[in-house]
Amino acid sequence: MKRLIISVLFLTCTISGFSQVKSADEIAVEKQIDALLVSWNNHNYADIANYATEDCDWVNIVGMWWKNRKEVQFAHQTFHEGMFKNVNLVKKAVHTRIIAKDVIVAHLEQRIGAYISPSGTVFPEADNLTLMIYVKKGEKWLLTAAENVVVVEQAQKSNPINKMPK
Repeated sequence: MKRLIISVLFLTCTISGFSQVKSADEIAVEKQIDALLVSWNNHNYADIANYATEDCDWVNIVGMWWKNRKEVQFAHQTFHEGMFKNVNLVKKAVHTRIIAKDVIVAHLEQRIGAYISPSGTVFPEADNLTLMIYVKKGEKWLLTAAENVVVVEQAQKSNPINKMPK
């Protein structure tokens, strides 16, 4: 009986361990996310064509919608010459889900440093969550859409799934 229990536990741990292994495509997407973070932390988006499609669009944290790579690059670069000039992002975690052989959804959990908006509003250091859609073009994964939000810690306590039956 003891052997049976140990065998079942070993098999369960082995199966759950395998299910958490990322595929080569998911690893490639995470490397593209890292490239975007390098652009942010260097405050230079000159290399955006290396990780985003030409028709990429982005909805930023306050609802500005940039509708192609040229706009995404211009807007990010403009903000990085001003309010984000000395602000870094730190990747906390990346969660990926393969939707189709050439589409992956990624959720990037990140920490952004404090900054002051162009209107003078002070934003303290905070957690953000970015939803990103990647498509495979040839052998390369490229960002085609993104939207980011502030994670409001106080609101997280009221999340209904916290009380959801298991």
